[in-house]
Amino acid sequence: MLGTIVQIYEIQTPDEARAMIGLGVDHIGSVIPSFHDLHDPVVRETVAVVGRMGAVSSLIPLYSDPAAVLDTLDYYRPHIVHFCDRLDDHGSCSVRDALELQAAVKRRFPDIRIMRSIPIGQPPEANRGAVLALAARLEPLSDYFLTDTMIVGASGAADDDQPVAGFIGITGLICDWSVAAELVARSRIPVILAGGISPENVADGILQVRPFGVDSCTCTNAADESGRPIRFRKDPARIVALVAETHRADGILLDED
Repeated sequence: MLGTIVQIYEIQTPDEARAMIGLGVDHIGSVIPSFHDLHDPVVRETVAVVGRMGAVSSLIPLYSDPAAVLDTLDYYRPHIVHFCDRLDDHGSCSVRDALELQAAVKRRFPDIRIMRSIPIGQPPEANRGAVLALAARLEPLSDYFLTDTMIVGASGAADDDQPVAGFIGITGLICDWSVAAELVARSRIPVILAGGISPENVADGILQVRPFGVDSCTCTNAADESGRPIRFRKDPARIVALVAETHRADGILLDED
């Protein structure tokens, strides 16, 4: 079997990318925080460095205007574009809008793969049927899925207070792994497990979900004096531990096979 890939997000500079690849990270994720940051030469060089070093670059644009997204991809040319919009009436775009955008990307940039975040609630709040139905609609125009945690309110509906309004991610909370495992079993495309993935739980996540890869952002960030994660600043020691635990879980799976 192939090993579980490790993806790390919020890598915004060439030096950070080189450091992460040196620590064993496979996919290097960068973020364009807003339409106003459309052309960032430092991030563009980061994406280029990742390619030159033989790793895979992934880029999240935190906007969904089709013209802006296509302009972004033309400027950065990542290996993967990652869309993490909250796809419902309260999100930044509908499922239909998302599919139209993904179709446009495939027409214009057939060499760029598409990763789509699939929101899953925390256990036991995840709506299994809704998750699988959404994935089925998105799968024909996606190359990867990434599970991520949707904060759900007391009513069982999606909470409006996600960390980034209109988008899914950086909660630091795990999603319902039983639903993620079912998505992996049913999906015809690779699934990356995200949502609160840390050195402390990554091995359990791999053994329970059997994903193609794992993704970490918040739980591998450096922390401030109060213990809160600092955005766009990684903790190399935690990256090392995450990669080691990923390899340990892969070894257990290999022994089982």
